[in-house]
Amino acid sequence: MTWTKDSWRKYNIKQQPTYPDLKELKRVEAELSNLPPLIFAGEVRNLKKELKKATMGESFLLQGGDCAESFSNYKADSILSMFKVILQMSIALTYAGGFPIVKVGRIAGQFAKPRSSDFEEIDGVKLPSYRGDIINDIEFNEKSRVADPNKMISAYHQSASTLNLLRAFARGGFANLHEIHRWNLGFIKRADLDERLNELISDITKTLDFMNACGITSENTPQINETTLYTSHEALLLPYEEALTRVDSMTGDYYDCSAHMLWIGERTRGVDDAHVHFLSGVKNPIGVKIGPTATKDDILALCDKLNPENEAGRLNLIVRMGADKIGDIFPKMLREIKSEGRMILWSIDPMHGNTVKTSNNYKTREFNKILDEVKSFFEIHKAEGIYPGGIHLEMTGEDVTECTGGAFNITQERLSHRYETQCDPRLNVNQAIELAFLVADLLKKFK
Repeated sequence: MTWTKDSWRKYNIKQQPTYPDLKELKRVEAELSNLPPLIFAGEVRNLKKELKKATMGESFLLQGGDCAESFSNYKADSILSMFKVILQMSIALTYAGGFPIVKVGRIAGQFAKPRSSDFEEIDGVKLPSYRGDIINDIEFNEKSRVADPNKMISAYHQSASTLNLLRAFARGGFANLHEIHRWNLGFIKRADLDERLNELISDITKTLDFMNACGITSENTPQINETTLYTSHEALLLPYEEALTRVDSMTGDYYDCSAHMLWIGERTRGVDDAHVHFLSGVKNPIGVKIGPTATKDDILALCDKLNPENEAGRLNLIVRMGADKIGDIFPKMLREIKSEGRMILWSIDPMHGNTVKTSNNYKTREFNKILDEVKSFFEIHKAEGIYPGGIHLEMTGEDVTECTGGAFNITQERLSHRYETQCDPRLNVNQAIELAFLVADLLKKFK
């Protein structure tokens, strides 16, 4: 079938809401189609070039952010906190690990969530599952759980505002390396992490002073004064993605202008289904979540469909198997795919395969399990002679208590203290920084 931006509608589709008012859905889709793009094709091409370097072992992808963005908790301070923790992690990875870092946020569009069941039942009451603020509301009542297409308009406008703020932070001087000491004021709550970051900051400051004496300053070297943070989200709600897909005037190619990078989840990666078909026709870099049930044939079929020209920087396979399974499954898979010569950026999602429910009914993830899966991922790549290209995290810049363990030893009993996620548990700021230093140490072995 010839690809068009609406040809996905002829394919089997999963994880979509049921809208009661189809006429209103069409009206919203038409309105979205006439709104300005959120990102630009040239930015996407720049990201693809950077991801090509990560595929070739010349840089490393740091992709992270909220499990699901919220309308009600939308605050400038929260965006700044997320921006800061990504900067802190990238500094640790760059300076301690020795690789340039490609920074991609799960932000400015990460509103829709796949669910294991279409319905949720509490105390005998059965209602449609919460699927993210772009679709319905988290409150457990009949009115809140109705899918409302107008929420796509709200998601668009919040994404536009978030992008505007991120660009201001990235280009307006906040990311200036000469101001690096200010990024950490009151930010890190652990003394050992604070000390290690301050050592890095001291070394970087000395380097910058030397460069300044040599005439290399933030005024004549933009890389010192600015940074780039790209955006990404799961391309789950296809009416929204279709409406924001545009033809690039320079190349005539289609780009999904809702984000720089999109990914397909483990539940929707069927090679003959709508999500894979839709993303096969846009030029953005594409990620695909790969769980423990994936086979060599599955992956090769996805490569053929999503990256038929075998272009480096186009396809990112995001491994999410769980700490207890990755060692048994992934080595053979990696070895088999390596022999096929496919240009793949391999990254690790150590979050989703390690989710459990506690006795007090909280979804959580054990920090040590997250660390174990990351270590296994790097060790397997080292053994197979392949470069591990990135990491994909659900995390926040806030001091939440959602994942157990870590140096502060968050217990199951403490989860209720600040359990604020819209859906799945996130690493807090200290856990994210701790993990960044671990990854930096692992990366050194690939220099």
